Amino acid sequence: MSSPLIPRLHGFGTTIFAEMSALALRTGAINLGQGFPDSDGPSAIKEAARAAIADGLNQYPPGRGLPVLRAAIADHQARHYGLDLDPDQQVLPTVGATEGIASSILALVEPGDEVVTFEPYYDSYTAMFALAGVAHRTCVLRAPEFAVDPDELRAAFSSRTKLVLLNTPHNPTGKVFSRDELQLIADLAQEHDAFVVTDEVYEHLTFDGSTHIPIATLPGMADRTLTIGSAGKTFSLTGWKVGWVTGPADLVQAALTVKQYLTFSGGGPFQAAVAEGLRLGQPLLDELHEAMDHRRHLMVEGLRQIGFDTWLPQGTYFAIGDARPLGWDDATDLCWQLPDLCGVVAIPVSGFHDDPSANASLLRFAFCKDEDKIREGLRRLQSLG
Repeated sequence: MSSPLIPRLHGFGTTIFAEMSALALRTGAINLGQGFPDSDGPSAIKEAARAAIADGLNQYPPGRGLPVLRAAIADHQARHYGLDLDPDQQVLPTVGATEGIASSILALVEPGDEVVTFEPYYDSYTAMFALAGVAHRTCVLRAPEFAVDPDELRAAFSSRTKLVLLNTPHNPTGKVFSRDELQLIADLAQEHDAFVVTDEVYEHLTFDGSTHIPIATLPGMADRTLTIGSAGKTFSLTGWKVGWVTGPADLVQAALTVKQYLTFSGGGPFQAAVAEGLRLGQPLLDELHEAMDHRRHLMVEGLRQIGFDTWLPQGTYFAIGDARPLGWDDATDLCWQLPDLCGVVAIPVSGFHDDPSANASLLRFAFCKDEDKIREGLRRLQSLG
């Protein structure tokens, strides 16, 4: 019997993240691949969740999300970026950023449209493009600079371009898009009358003076941009699955129209707790940032000592290592062998590409792990050198 899966989703099997995490469990290897933190989130936010559960906030929250969370998100966007949002019309809590992205894409494009994004890209993007029945055009970010090629980006646009999907700070490269790069994207989006959906889940994880600039703050972009945020990434609470979409009221309403038929709503006590976390503000964010920055240096310096070519990421909690100096041109092959070679799991960057030969020798390592786990993983990886 042929597969019952619709043809558009053929080829979308188990993700590379699930495969590598299963490999880590099967072999007992240290998982430095999948991007979930070992830390369990700030105690004040967890206490707020416990209090919300005890207070009976355990049934469906409103489809638009708890008012207290919508207000906290609007205040966050105003405080950090000067974006003035109506919390009742321009803010939509979602069941994780992934649902926010899915709702936004499915609401704004239809078969025959084209979407532009940057490669490598997070894998859920292309699955949503397939569900929507749209064509996918990319601009490739190439090591070591991962800079935007202006000519390649212009060539990705056409008269059919309906949407640009942007991710900054960028997973997996750790790149933070510059103002000039964002301006080019904004100019092309306006020239082609395209919407922008911008995945900014790592907005508070930038380093060494790199500044996260929401593209919605650029001239002419607020009215055509949906911005995606994530409490899971901001507060190291990925299992809570609380994200949000912000933007102009008509685009947010479009995303809500789709979202209500995906989950309707979820995570009531967690929404209340995230609102408390956002109200706690900069001291809490600074504490989390300092801990992640320390692990960033630990990971990158360790990879360099082993013999990888690597670079300090400007953002996110991922570091990229090039395995060619160690004699490996195919990072996918290396990743499958790593558990047997040294008891470590990483993610091949080729898994984020349309063309597996692009950035084929690069591996992604997650430094959001416990410091002892990072040190032990680096110790094991020394056998590759």
